[in-house]
Amino acid sequence: MAGGAFEDTEAAQRAHLYEHKITSYFIFSCIVAASGGALFGYDLGVSGGVTSMDDFLKRFFPKVYRRKQEHLNETDYCKYDNQILTLFTSSLYFAGLISTFAASHVTRKKGRRASILVGSISFFLGAVLNASAMNIAMLIIGRILLGVGIGFGNQAVPLYLSEMSPAKIRGAVNQLFQLSTCLGILVANFINYETDKLHTWGWRLSLGLAVVPATIMFLGGLALPETPNSLVEQGKFDEARKILEKVRGTSNVDAEFADLVDASKAAQAIKHPFRNLLERKNRPQLIIGALGIPAFQQLTGMNSILFYAPVIFQSLGFGSNASLYSSLITSGALVLASLISMAFVDRWGRRKFFLEAGSEMICYMVALAITLALEFGEGKTLSKGTSYFLVIIIFLFVLAYGRSWGPLGWLVPSELFPLETRSAGQSMVVCVNLFFTALIAQCFLVSLCHLRYGIFLVFAGLIFIMSCFIYFLLPETKQVPIEEVSYLWAKHPIWKHIVRGST
Repeated sequence: MAGGAFEDTEAAQRAHLYEHKITSYFIFSCIVAASGGALFGYDLGVSGGVTSMDDFLKRFFPKVYRRKQEHLNETDYCKYDNQILTLFTSSLYFAGLISTFAASHVTRKKGRRASILVGSISFFLGAVLNASAMNIAMLIIGRILLGVGIGFGNQAVPLYLSEMSPAKIRGAVNQLFQLSTCLGILVANFINYETDKLHTWGWRLSLGLAVVPATIMFLGGLALPETPNSLVEQGKFDEARKILEKVRGTSNVDAEFADLVDASKAAQAIKHPFRNLLERKNRPQLIIGALGIPAFQQLTGMNSILFYAPVIFQSLGFGSNASLYSSLITSGALVLASLISMAFVDRWGRRKFFLEAGSEMICYMVALAITLALEFGEGKTLSKGTSYFLVIIIFLFVLAYGRSWGPLGWLVPSELFPLETRSAGQSMVVCVNLFFTALIAQCFLVSLCHLRYGIFLVFAGLIFIMSCFIYFLLPETKQVPIEEVSYLWAKHPIWKHIVRGST
């Protein structure tokens, strides 16, 4: 049965019988659901910008502000090394990490749509609290509520998009989540650039405008249909069939619906999905989808650049406005990269994007490290030529990440898990992803302070390791129906020895 055993059964031969049309109902559902990525993206963009604003620092982190002013036009690795300041960023991700386990229960029992609605409400409340914050405690509590929102949203949205998509275009559709995230980052950087000019209260506007994507996600969520996979999982077979016919634009959905029902029967037999993840037959999904890819996505060093792009550029001596402008350049690169990936991921496949972009990212990190080693630190003022070179290197790195580990870090895990462990598996994905996101957020600036340019060599080494991980362990999943991905493991040269004989 789909998602269960690995023998060649009748179910394994149904994929060629799937039919679909691209309907307006399908397009609406996917665009609205993908807007959940804007929550994650807006926060990624806005938090780095706000933590570089003078008015924000003077009110909540005066020591950091004074240190910044003393070295305003000089390079200084340690200018922003303050653990409370980084806690402002990382507290959100620790909260998201914890909340994703509650999100798993809601997603499985109540559906993907329910988690999307819960996430939008929590994010809205967090934005309101942050915008009205009078002390650090209010800031941190607001960030925790934002984290709960992201925990629920990131758990449900990638699953929703993968389950609603026909296999032939699943890669492009799932990457609407990444595109929405990138657009959120880009908009946040534009807003930061303007609100930085509104002295004493501009940072409040930046944080408060997070209510906009939360409101869009909530209102859109009310109109969303539940996925057929989730409805079948809840035993609502008639409703699931109607939704599947409406989404696919045809009444000839017998083969796909049969796969959903088979997967549901396997799911109903699983009483403890998290424990089931540890079983031998699910070892590939656990190692690749739940642990490897979400951890490695953060260990590329990309989110360090996104969190602190304004901070990095100020530390490089660019000045306040120039740093925010440079951040607009990097976030624009992310949007461009997402469009490239969406256009070609279902044609070229996941592995090629991972491996080609990974080799580029290694070169850019090494170039960045060498340049910083020669030109950066000890009170030096960077030349214009060196500054522009660093911006170009970061732009190219972001472009490579944005078409590979960025979108594929969410797409591939959402494809790998069978229905019986899909909600639990996605919770593990979000949990591991947010754990390493929080870890990098909390440790990056102190690591930059102590390791200096060496931190980028560390990231280069990690990218080499993760590229080897992909090369040896990940099979190609392009255009494979989501309920039949599990059959790939039995044909893989390494995994077939592990899953063989499992039931």
